[in-house]
Amino acid sequence: MKRLQGKVGIITGAVRGIGRATAERFCEEGASLVIADIDRDGFENTAAEIRDIGGNVIGQQCDVSDAASCEAVVKRTVEEFGKLNVLMNNAAYFIGRVTVEGVDIAEWRRAIDVNLTGPMLMSKYAIPAMRAAGGGSIIHVASQLGSVDKPMRSDYCSVKGGLIQLARCMAADHVCDNIRVNSLSPGPIGTERIFERSGSEEAAQQESGSLTLMGRVGLPKEIANAALFLASDESSFMTGDDLLVDGVEAAPHTV
Repeated sequence: MKRLQGKVGIITGAVRGIGRATAERFCEEGASLVIADIDRDGFENTAAEIRDIGGNVIGQQCDVSDAASCEAVVKRTVEEFGKLNVLMNNAAYFIGRVTVEGVDIAEWRRAIDVNLTGPMLMSKYAIPAMRAAGGGSIIHVASQLGSVDKPMRSDYCSVKGGLIQLARCMAADHVCDNIRVNSLSPGPIGTERIFERSGSEEAAQQESGSLTLMGRVGLPKEIANAALFLASDESSFMTGDDLLVDGVEAAPHTV
């Protein structure tokens, strides 16, 4: 039997990178999915491509910083598939390298709205549906940077640290509902974003891969496999935990 057979999930930020890889992996393991993203063309194309390889998936536009948008995603999921078992909060917003002194206040607030308030809003509307289904699993995609300091990344370290703590608190609040809540913290992963930031895949491997003991950046599918574990019944004795998948940072920080 497939590991997510009969389960229904939502993944936010699922158009590319970790979200896209996880959507494909969940579908391979039998899940029915709603992929939610602010990029309308992107989620429609991604959903169509996953359906072409046999996935049972639909797309839905969603701005996770907007409560009504989050509620609509959950409502459509239940209407289309009858229930909700898994929520993966993966949508993210990146400011770039900046100090508190130099940060644009509107950008700071947007980072909090998407990276921290967004998972709260999606969870707020998902929890009643999960409770009605007999329980479920919520996965907050945090970061290695949620547990360490990093020069010029005060915004990202702050919101991802908050997201790890949100998972712990939600786990305590909803264990009685048979809802598990965990965070998943990747290290440097070879996504389009990191390649664009570094200028090329080769540059990303040199800049970020050299910071791990394994000497390379991770693959989106490696994070997707970790998410699959958290979504499945294989992690049934895990809640309030932070699953760190980072290749182990091996070098000191550099600005």
